[in-house]
Amino acid sequence: MIQDILLTFLISISPFGEARVGIPYGVESTTLPLYLIFIVGLVANLLVFPLFYKSIEFSNKFFLKNLYYKKIAIYLSARAKTKTKSMIQKYGVIGLMIFVMIPLPVTGAYIGTIAAYIFRIDYKKSLIAISTGITISSTIVIFGWPLITSLF
Repeated sequence: MIQDILLTFLISISPFGEARVGIPYGVESTTLPLYLIFIVGLVANLLVFPLFYKSIEFSNKFFLKNLYYKKIAIYLSARAKTKTKSMIQKYGVIGLMIFVMIPLPVTGAYIGTIAAYIFRIDYKKSLIAISTGITISSTIVIFGWPLITSLF
């Protein structure tokens, strides 16, 4: 049980799927109750914004002078900017929330956090928008997953 919770948590906090993959993993690969899978996946994904935002601030403060780091940072920033620019410019903070809540690859908390940092959206507003988006996305996944698996 602890191993199932830990794996669901780690998958849900990773940038390779977030709760969009962690929750289905928990449903399909464990015997954990649905409410526990939802809570573990949601909490892990909610931790992404504060941890990643602060790590971006820290890294940029100390490593931006490093050419290799700077290239990676510019690449990730450009990618996040192109994915989110129209949504954020049109709808502001609500656009950030909508972008994060869409349960598709590359629309999650990591890109949303980079976008919030790049567009200099207030930290508290970004936290609320991204947390709301993650909660809605996780809810869609937990309730939509049985429907999706029944179709295939």
